Amino acid sequence: MNSPRAVLQALVALVLLNLLLSFGNAWPTLWPRPEARLSIDLAAIVLALALLSLRGPLRRTAVVVASAVISAGVLLHYINVTVPAVLGRRLDLYWDGQHAWEVLKMGAASPSAMKFAGVAVIVALAIAALYRLIRRCVVVLAESLQHRALRAGVLAGAVAVLGAGVLALQLAPALQRAFAPAVGSLVADQARMLHRAVFADEDERLLGTSPAFAGTLGALEGADVVIVFAEAYGAITLDKPDFAASLAASRQRLADAIAAGGRSVVSARLTSPTFGGGSWLAHAELLSGLDMRAPNDYRLLLTTQRPTLVSHFAAHGYRTVGWMPGIQRPWPEGRFYGFDRIADAEGIGYRGPPFGYWRIPDQASMAQLQAQELGPARGEDHRPRLVVFPTVSTHAPFRPLAPYVADWSAVLGTDAYDSPDAVAAREAAVSWDDPVPAYLAAMRYQFDWLAGWLSSHAPADAVVIVVGDHQPMGTVTGPGADWDVPMHVITRNEAVLAHLLNRGFRPGLAPEPPALGPMRTLTLQLLDAFGQD
Repeated sequence: MNSPRAVLQALVALVLLNLLLSFGNAWPTLWPRPEARLSIDLAAIVLALALLSLRGPLRRTAVVVASAVISAGVLLHYINVTVPAVLGRRLDLYWDGQHAWEVLKMGAASPSAMKFAGVAVIVALAIAALYRLIRRCVVVLAESLQHRALRAGVLAGAVAVLGAGVLALQLAPALQRAFAPAVGSLVADQARMLHRAVFADEDERLLGTSPAFAGTLGALEGADVVIVFAEAYGAITLDKPDFAASLAASRQRLADAIAAGGRSVVSARLTSPTFGGGSWLAHAELLSGLDMRAPNDYRLLLTTQRPTLVSHFAAHGYRTVGWMPGIQRPWPEGRFYGFDRIADAEGIGYRGPPFGYWRIPDQASMAQLQAQELGPARGEDHRPRLVVFPTVSTHAPFRPLAPYVADWSAVLGTDAYDSPDAVAAREAAVSWDDPVPAYLAAMRYQFDWLAGWLSSHAPADAVVIVVGDHQPMGTVTGPGADWDVPMHVITRNEAVLAHLLNRGFRPGLAPEPPALGPMRTLTLQLLDAFGQD
């Protein structure tokens, strides 16, 4: 091989390998997008190959190892740039991996074994083809490195890229854009998170001090309290002009229903401990008043006997109900809260057809809750209720979405969703590449069923708290969204409303930034508002 040809082939191999380790994400899809950036990981591997070649021709073992390492690096790089773009937050392989199978089933229109097998075969073939391409590039590069002058140039180039990357990280953050996210950093971060998750000290003191769950619930005067954790209801619904415009009519219908019932609403923004998923972290943070940004802390919390809003209400004579339509498998974590009743997807009593993975439309869940726990048929147990109800209809992938049914009694039966509109809705295709229209439709549905319930069915003196658990996934919000969510308190109780207004809440359904603080800071505010005599 003559020297000019070796230079050309080495250059082509390096460019191809760099492209494979420096691409970005073609938001909002799962596809990669070529980017003009340099890979520090490739520079390190090439430097190692160049140094090894000083001792003679590279052995087959070195070529195979380098090819395997680069192939693994490409796959990890894909994860590193795709997950934050899709979810809106960084990856935690240990915790996110535990939910991967459920996410796959949720995203499949018909989660059959054949479909998953077909996808697995295609992915395996793609990985095999990728490895062959990388192996060929490494072989060409290894042969080219036998030329002394070329080897010196490659060594110098690799050292320059590594040095510039390190210096940019330390001294010139603005230049970091010239370098692709390092797979090495991803591996190191995941190793640290894995170590903490597996070997972290189980000392309860790591959770910090719980708020004082003291005082009475005198301001409530025995009224029911319903906490609706509105799935994926984020501040993006207010902050993005086209989103706000699309939801304006439904939001106004909810405001009109609140006013027509003689109620008022005050609102604020909170900062959720999670983004795009992990709803249970937000639930636990508001109910416990503790920082739940780390999944490890959530796991630790469940091993304790820390007080929560649930235990506080129970101690003051309330019947506590966990209304959980999204729970479709054993939920031992529920024992921590100590609900008097936990109604999961099987126990709610829904008898209609399933709407996708999440099965039960939110309106039907609320209708069953009203019939069983909040309405006149609540039985001989006349204690006031504390209800915690995490919704599911606004959960990704946002389809299929049930139509709103004006006759609430109908959704208690088996034929509420037999209409042509409902049948068509169950057959609607899921779109992961363009989820925004489906998300907005789901949010309109949420406002509509809340308005319908408040206008005709909700207990007159109830205190209704609607709080977003987190922003929707990154393919909806776009890059760089904050972690803020709206919170609304809807009631006729003037004492509760006045207390919250004095603490930074504002009238209406459209709270302006900034956020009042992390979600956990509102726990004590609610205790104070409810505890006034």
